[in-house]
Amino acid sequence: MSGRPNIVLILADNLGWGELGCYGGGVLRGAPTPRIDAFAEEGLRLTNFNVESDCVPTRTALMTGRHAIRTGAYQSMPAGVPHGLTKWEVLLPELISGAGYATAHYGKWHLGDAPHRLPNARGFDDWYGLPRTLNEAYFTTAQGFDDRVVQVPHLMEGKAGEESRDLQVFDMDSRRLIDGEIVRRSVDFMGRAVADEKPFFLYAPVTQMHFPNLPHPDFKGVTGHGEMADSLVELDHRVGQILDEIGRLGIADDTLVIFASDNGPEFRDPWRGTAGYWRGTYHTAMEGSLRVPCILRWPGKVPAGAVSDEMLHISDFYVTLAKLAGAGGGIPADRPVDGIDQTAFLFEGAAHSAREGFVFFIKEDMRAAKWRDWKLHFFWEPEVNEGKGKLEAPYLFNLIQDPKEETNVAILNSWVMGPISQMVRDFRESLKAHPPIPPGTLDPYEPPG
Repeated sequence: MSGRPNIVLILADNLGWGELGCYGGGVLRGAPTPRIDAFAEEGLRLTNFNVESDCVPTRTALMTGRHAIRTGAYQSMPAGVPHGLTKWEVLLPELISGAGYATAHYGKWHLGDAPHRLPNARGFDDWYGLPRTLNEAYFTTAQGFDDRVVQVPHLMEGKAGEESRDLQVFDMDSRRLIDGEIVRRSVDFMGRAVADEKPFFLYAPVTQMHFPNLPHPDFKGVTGHGEMADSLVELDHRVGQILDEIGRLGIADDTLVIFASDNGPEFRDPWRGTAGYWRGTYHTAMEGSLRVPCILRWPGKVPAGAVSDEMLHISDFYVTLAKLAGAGGGIPADRPVDGIDQTAFLFEGAAHSAREGFVFFIKEDMRAAKWRDWKLHFFWEPEVNEGKGKLEAPYLFNLIQDPKEETNVAILNSWVMGPISQMVRDFRESLKAHPPIPPGTLDPYEPPG
C-alpha cells in the first residue's frame, strides 16, 4: 500500500445532526444506533462539520472541492434537462483513480445523467444506483403519470469504458431495496480490491434518510415507531455491515473510514427529521442545515474516542483525500478550489483545523457567512419558504452563546463585520476573476478568456 490508505466514504442522505445516538438522538428518536455509536468511539467525532444547502451542491463540493455556485451544479433537475458537472471539472475519483486506486460508486449520484457525466465516465471503475433524486420513487404511481412525456426512472449500473444501462424501474418497491444492494456491491468490491492487492476508494452514498423513508422489508416495523425510525435502524445496520467486512478482510488498520451526511434533516412532513441541538433543516441557512454528523476512523492515525468542534467543510475532503491517495499534484491550479487540506488536523495531531470560515449559498444567493463562533445572515429564512427575504441590515449570531440563532447581536459586536466582510469580499472577487459556470452548460466547456 506504500502508506496510502484505502478510503471508504459512506455518505448518508438528509441525516440531521440530532438523529444518531452519538449526537444525542438514537433511542430518543425511537431508533437505537449502536453500530455507528460504537464506530464513533473508535475514531474522531466532529461536531462542526459543514455542508452545502442540499443534495446536489453538497455532492458538487465533495467531488470538485469547489462551492457549487462556481460549477453551476447547485439544483436538482429532472431527466432530459441539461444539468450536472461539466467535464472541465476535475473530480475526486478521477484524481484518485489516476493515482492507481480501484474506485467504485454505489448509491445516489445526482451530478449529471448524460452518459458522459455518469460515475463510470468520471473516474469510477464501477457504479450502481440512482442518477438523480429519490423523489422519483413516486413517479410511476403518481396521479396522471404519463411515460410518453416523462422518462420512467430506473436504477442503473455501469463500468468504466462501457455504457451504463438501466436495471429496474425505480419505484416505491425498489426504493426499499437500494441500501441493501449498495452494501452487497460494496462488500464485493472491497473483497476484489484486496484480492488484487490494490488500494481502493469506495464511495457509498446511501439513500437513508431521504424521503420517502421506506426501509428494507427486513426492517419494516422493527422499532414500533414508524418507518422513519425503522429507516434509521436500517442505516445503522448497513454501516455496520461495511465495517464488519473491513474487519473480516483484515484491513482496518490500513483503511480510513468516513461516515457523514450530505445535508441537514428533511423538512417535509411526515418525513421531518431533527438537527437536535441546532435549529433548522436543509434548504435554509440555519446551523441545523450547515452542521451534520461526521465521524472518521483510521487506527493509529485518528485518535479513538476523540470529539472536536473545530470547523471543517465537505469541500475539504477533496483536497485532503486526494493528497492522502498521492494525487495532490492533480488538484487544479487554474481555478479557485475552496477545499482546504486538513491532513495535519485530522491525521497528524494538529490542535486546530486549517479553516476559520466559509460562505454559504442557496442557489445564486449568498445567504450567510460563518466565521469562527459567529454567523452572519444576509437573508432570513429560519423555515423553508417562511422568511423575510434579504435583510437591510444583516443579523449576527454568536453560535456558542446562541446555538438556536435567536438573538441578533450585531450592534454590540460590530467588530465581527470586519473579518467576515473581508472573507465575503474575497469570495466575490474570486467570482469576478473566475466567472461561475452557468447552470445547464453543455460539454465541451472552456472557461472564458
